[in-house]
Amino acid sequence: MRDNRIELVRASWHELSISISDVTLSDEGQYTCSLFTMPVKTAKAFLTVLGVPEKPQIGGFTKPAMEGDQITLTCMTSGSKPAADIRWFRNEKEIKDSQGAKEVNASGKTFTVTSTLQLQVDRNDDGVAYTCRVDHVALNTSPQQTTQVLEVHYAPYVEITHPLVFPQEGQYFKLECISKGNPVPDPVLWTKDGGELPDLDRIIVDGRELTIMALNKTDNGTYRCEASNHLGKSSAEYNLYVYDLPTTMPPSSTAPSQTTTTATTTVLLETTATTSATTSISGDPNALNDQNGPDHAVIGGVVAVVVFVTLCLIIVLGRYLARHKGTYLTNEAKGAEDAPDADTAIINAEGNQANAEEKKEYFI
Repeated sequence: MRDNRIELVRASWHELSISISDVTLSDEGQYTCSLFTMPVKTAKAFLTVLGVPEKPQIGGFTKPAMEGDQITLTCMTSGSKPAADIRWFRNEKEIKDSQGAKEVNASGKTFTVTSTLQLQVDRNDDGVAYTCRVDHVALNTSPQQTTQVLEVHYAPYVEITHPLVFPQEGQYFKLECISKGNPVPDPVLWTKDGGELPDLDRIIVDGRELTIMALNKTDNGTYRCEASNHLGKSSAEYNLYVYDLPTTMPPSSTAPSQTTTTATTTVLLETTATTSATTSISGDPNALNDQNGPDHAVIGGVVAVVVFVTLCLIIVLGRYLARHKGTYLTNEAKGAEDAPDADTAIINAEGNQANAEEKKEYFI
């Protein structure tokens, strides 16, 4: 072996070592060490040389793409031995179910690997980074990779944001028109109820912001924001309704001395009984606070109804008992109304003694 890249590292009766610098694929093969004795002794070793893949290149994409276009990204790397492996990533997240097709071509002792990725792009792909990464045993933990950032043109998208949920009279109010598109949309156009904005000093338009310094009822209406570029236009609307300021009652210390509150409650019963209770509070500064407490008129009416129903039940029960007693005496002691006691009444009753014994009852 006579090569300037080969150097003798160590030579002794027990060991012979050499080193090879700037290793190439042509250095791969079987190496033999011979000991010239009688007989000659030899030892052999096979050297495998790995081909390091080159940095990948991405092609097949021409900026910009239009929303809805079908594009193809092609990643190619050469010089690998054995053949390298290619993976695709979208914003550092691997595309597991990609439609990539891998192709391996032998070029001498090395391989050229090509992978393609087909995409139908939309506005969500604008600004997204697609990365082609090459993995190979010769690269250890430092894979080769190349990134392609997509540029997708699409029509604008518009929405209106506002900080207040219930805008009230006199409040400061601002609407912001957020528009997204590529190319960037032209300055937005504000309108109200299908026409131009009223020429008022308190309504200020600054680009995408519409500000009303102090709201009032005349500001009610539909506000429209519109943005456009060469691919189209989009708009959004906001219906403004200005609420009245909340009214609050004055404290009890400042309440008028002539405040009067009247509460009337009427309770009707099916028996046509009617009870009314009326409570008047005059000249009492705490009258407003009493309205939240128990209604004494209602309580009085309920008590009156209960008393009335109880009296009616007592009267009906008394009449029932009196009527039942008369009927019993007529049926059981007929003809013996003048008897001094129960035994005499039984004896004097109609019929003979035999019949009386068959139906004998005693009362205490």
